[in-house]
Amino acid sequence: MELKTNYKRQLLINKIFDVFFKYLGLFFLICALIALLALIGNLVSEGFGRLSFQFLSSFPSRFADKSGILSAWVGSFAVMLMTALFAIPLGVASGVYLEEYAPKNKITTFIELNITNLAGVPSIIFGLMALGLFVYKMSLGQSIITAGMTLGLLVLPVIIVTTREAIKTIPVHIREASYAVGATKLQTIRYHILPYSAGGIITGIIIAMSRAIGETAPLITIGALTFIAFLPASPFISQAPFVSTQWMFDPFTVLPIQMFNWVSRPQEDFHTNAAAAGLILIVFTLTLTAVAIIIRNYFRKRIKW
Repeated sequence: MELKTNYKRQLLINKIFDVFFKYLGLFFLICALIALLALIGNLVSEGFGRLSFQFLSSFPSRFADKSGILSAWVGSFAVMLMTALFAIPLGVASGVYLEEYAPKNKITTFIELNITNLAGVPSIIFGLMALGLFVYKMSLGQSIITAGMTLGLLVLPVIIVTTREAIKTIPVHIREASYAVGATKLQTIRYHILPYSAGGIITGIIIAMSRAIGETAPLITIGALTFIAFLPASPFISQAPFVSTQWMFDPFTVLPIQMFNWVSRPQEDFHTNAAAAGLILIVFTLTLTAVAIIIRNYFRKRIKW
């Protein structure tokens, strides 16, 4: 009888703790949402009235009412494109190699440990490294390609780690079935492992690119301009081969740096411009995330285990 009573008491205590932690988690979630909505609401109240086609299509100016973010959003798009071209293939390939091909020994363990640690290194360290390597040693200058490679190295550990974790979720019987019908390791990875893990890999890419788009410290370190009144060269030309890489080596600025420049000025109108640019940056990030989520869901619906 006493044992039964103790069991019921313990069961009641467990239920109370379950309910307590459930509502505690809900409380912290609501606090986080309130903080996020307060931030977005503040940006909307300050900068929404400044949004216009003229704001999007004008260069920065010393007059707040004539100033725009054309060079900043074009620069952000170009830098993100270069970051994706550099980091995604290298990160996914590295993750596949470490998970599928690399021998399990002390060297690979050391490499894996350092990759994980690199994900937590402050971004300014990558900026200092890029300044010495890309700007001075490789003579790439303060260009879009330098910025893209810098941010690519910054987000590379995230892509590698998430790629490996996504591959680990693939059931063993998928590999065994592929090998059973005579497929090689490369064919198994190409036609089974990568398609099945595409959702998780794209999720890692989303996280990585979302971090890169808001970075400022490494770009300032490598010499990104705070005021620029021209655009990079066009990637398309009228003569063969009709494609130019000159834009990769042009100077640039990005939205976070443009916002930093405006916020540092004493005039209130420039602060309004910064709030409007912040809204554009949020929309830019959400759009990038939404596109990636659509692609991820497409792969998840297409592939059934």
